[in-house]
Formats: sequence, C-alpha cells, structure tokens
Amino acid sequence: MEGQHSTGKVPAAHEQLIQMGVGFWVSRIVYAAAKLGLADKLADGPKDAEALAGPTGTHAPSLHRLMRTLAGLGILTEDDEKRFALTPLGEALKSDAPGSARSTLIALAGQWQWQGWGELMHSLETGQTGVEKALGMPLFDYLAQAPEEASHFSAAMVGLHGAEPPAVAEAYDFSTFGTVADIGGATGNMLAAILNRHADPKGLLFDRPHVVQEAPSFLAARGVADRVRIERGDFFTAVPEGGDAYLLSHIIHDWNEDQCLTILGHCRKAMRAKGRLLIIEMVLPAGDTPHPGKILDITMLVVPGGQERTEAEYAELVAKAGFRLDRVVPTASAVSVLECVPV
Repeated sequence: MEGQHSTGKVPAAHEQLIQMGVGFWVSRIVYAAAKLGLADKLADGPKDAEALAGPTGTHAPSLHRLMRTLAGLGILTEDDEKRFALTPLGEALKSDAPGSARSTLIALAGQWQWQGWGELMHSLETGQTGVEKALGMPLFDYLAQAPEEASHFSAAMVGLHGAEPPAVAEAYDFSTFGTVADIGGATGNMLAAILNRHADPKGLLFDRPHVVQEAPSFLAARGVADRVRIERGDFFTAVPEGGDAYLLSHIIHDWNEDQCLTILGHCRKAMRAKGRLLIIEMVLPAGDTPHPGKILDITMLVVPGGQERTEAEYAELVAKAGFRLDRVVPTASAVSVLECVPV
C-alpha cells in the first residue's frame, strides 16, 4: 500500500485484492472516531489524548494511537506538542455538520451492521439475512426497540442519500399532483425536497410511529410543515387512501418479493384511478458496468433481506401487483424514478 502512495503506480493485482480485503480496517477506525464523538470534543480547539481520555472513556496511549492514525487519514492534524485538531474533513464529522456523516458512520459502520456482515456466508448459503441471524430479529424490528439506533439510522438515510432528493425533485415533474404520498418516508427528507421544488402539491408522510417521531421538526426546519399531513401506520397492513402519486423511495429494495408485492398491492388499492406509483431506487445496469447498486445489492441481502434490480426485473415485479412500468426517469444522482401506472 505504501508503494501506491510513493510511486503513483497502479498496484499489482494481488495488492489491489488485499487492499479491498482490509478495507474494513479503515471503516472501524473512522467508526471509532464517530462513536467517541472526537470531532465534537475538538470543536473548540486542539487537545491531546490525555485531555480526551476521560471524556471518551478510553485508555490515553491507545487513544493517541487512534488519533495519530486519523491524522494520517486526513481527519485530524497533529502539532509538535502531540495535540490534535480538526481538518476540514474532520469538521464534517461533528454532530451538527451538514450531511449527517457522524450518524451515518455510527449506523452503517456500527455494531449491528458489523455483526450482520459477520454472517455473510450464512446469507450466501441460505438467502437469509445476516442481521436477523446475528440479532435474533429482522432489522426493522430491532430498530423499533432501539430508539437511539433508529435515530442514527434515519439520519444515516439522509446522509447516505443526501444528493438524491433534490435530484429527484428536479428530474421529475411533480407539479401536476394534488397530493404526493411518501410511503415509508421516515422524517420526510425526500418529500421536503419535492415540496420545496414544486409549490402546488400537498404532502402526506406515512411511516411507523417511532420512525416519524422526528418528522415534525425536520419538516418545519425545511419550511414545509404546513403542507404535510403525517399519518402513522405499517405499510404491510394498509396505506392511506387518496393520493395522486405514491412515492416509494428506497423501500422496495429493502424487502423480499412477497413483501414487496404486499406493499405494492396496498398502494394499488389506495391510489386514485389515474394515480401514479413512483419507485425511487438505483436501477442496475446489465453486464460488467460498475455501479454502486451492485455492492448495495449484497448489503440488501445481508442487512434487511431485499435486493436491487434491473429495469426488466422491476417491470416484472410491478406487473405482478397490477402496474405497468411506463418509463424510467434518470436523475443527476445514482437513483432513477420508475413511473408505474395501474392497469
């Protein structure tokens, strides 16, 4: 790995494979920085490991080694007195920094993810989720009883998919709809972007009670609270009626086919005759084309038990629920809008 930095040469094939394999080293180091809240504790100026060991509950010499490594990664910088300060990259790790990087790292590089990925071979052998085997319950059941983890997870979805809502709102014309129903919309990040871009529609945000708990303050901060009605429930039981567009953003990829058909069926039953179903997901390209969705697909296998799909696979899925895939609208982000019409 040193040779790559010092010479600029492309690593040999075996070196590339090894770098891929030990990528989790960096993941765990950055997770530790997020979990310990180091960026928040350095917000008011440089400190050494001795000063931070007590507040973080750590062993000072070991914390120094972690911080030295973070400096090597460009997250911190070390002075001649062994004090550490934030770099611009490190500033983004503060709790209140735009992009929710800290919560994203705590959720997606944290303990339950780590335990779930430890069961990857179980998932490959059985088709069952690694998270359920590790935790003894499905992911969303676990989050329902772990409010702090659920809060980090909701923030992580904002951080991970941060570029998508404005891209979706720009790429697709929502102005013709009276009510846009965001099914499984969490705190309303996607819905807020749509309503801020398009002045006429009203919004309906629907999710489980513990998930929408922080939605009112989130929507108020984005200036759309007065245009959104929040309803609480479970999309496996029913979804609210009367929407003109039913939005499923990163919902379908979370579940197995039978569960997807249940969700789609409830949307089909609830929507108006000329309504539209809008699925927002990554659409996998065919062949060897690199795409972030191809790695995310394995995450879906291990974590919630869902999958990413190609356009043809989406068309086949929605047809089973009484829809026709009418068109796929690309966006400036990694996701597309799959517009489906009831048949």
